[in-house]
Amino acid sequence: MKILITGGAGFIGSALIRYILTETEYEVLNVDKLTYAGNLESLTSVSQSKNYSFAQVDICDAEKVADLLKSFQPDAVMHLAAESHVDRSIDGPAEFIQTNIVGTYVLLEESRKYWSSLEASKQAVFRFHHISTDEVYGDLEGPEDFFTEETSYAPSSPYSASKASSDHLVRAWNRTYGFPVVLTNCSNNYGPYHFPEKLVPLMILNALEGKPLPVYGDGAQVRDWLFVDDHAKALFKVVSEGVVGETYNVGGYNEKKNIDVVKTICSLLEELHPEKPAGVKKFEDLITYVQDRPGHDLRYAIDASKITKELGWKPEETFESGIRKTVEWYLGNLEWCRRVQDGSYARERLGTTD
Repeated sequence: MKILITGGAGFIGSALIRYILTETEYEVLNVDKLTYAGNLESLTSVSQSKNYSFAQVDICDAEKVADLLKSFQPDAVMHLAAESHVDRSIDGPAEFIQTNIVGTYVLLEESRKYWSSLEASKQAVFRFHHISTDEVYGDLEGPEDFFTEETSYAPSSPYSASKASSDHLVRAWNRTYGFPVVLTNCSNNYGPYHFPEKLVPLMILNALEGKPLPVYGDGAQVRDWLFVDDHAKALFKVVSEGVVGETYNVGGYNEKKNIDVVKTICSLLEELHPEKPAGVKKFEDLITYVQDRPGHDLRYAIDASKITKELGWKPEETFESGIRKTVEWYLGNLEWCRRVQDGSYARERLGTTD
């Protein structure tokens, strides 16, 4: 099997590629524009595999996308390329509209044309797997509510609105053209190789440097936390065994308040890295409450029973085991973090040093 993966140099995409190349004999073409969050160093462990290739291409470039599909001849397209940071979407929504909506349209249409050109047996096998987020559902009211695959969309941020738009496009291409798609909507991912602007790595690295640990509002926002390697296994299950036209919610069964996540990280650092920056007595002392994000959703929680029942997937990591592995990984890979923080990972691929 040959799989074209967009956004494969990102956090979830790189975890997916590492999993496929390690656990299968499938061929992978990683298509990534290499924006600020795209880091090929996250794929160092598999980049020399005979089954791996890379193309630096913007998914909004229809001609280049068409060329890649024609030359690689994939059996599946897994679409992860997206702008994904809520704060950035509030400050500058235009890039989110371009990549998440226009880019998805271009990829859909070129993939449909490619699929239409295949012989019937290959058409029957082909899948377009669109990877999305639980943020398209908005937030939940009561503590007993959960997002299901039938939950109505109510996005709150430019980011989640752009992802909701892309989900609708994918479903429309299935209904209108009979294009074989599957969709997944996942909860908050965490784990190794996460770009340091996100909550978990930001807290770890700020704490090690004695910087404030900024928590929005009172930190009572609840998220369902999913270890990224568990998510990668779920994605592979869906592209391999998912039913055409179906959506599968992927969650970690680990609801935690943001403030509790931060305090857990602080506690693990006390155990695993007791040496502290000058003037810091306890890592928790660095917690700083800041003004809440505009339109901040209070609670997300995924009902992942469908993918468990129909495809046999369930997360292997608890939050406690996954967050420990995550903190240990960052402590053991501070050079990777430094290169991301100072931008050297990006400058070197561009051939510049300033």
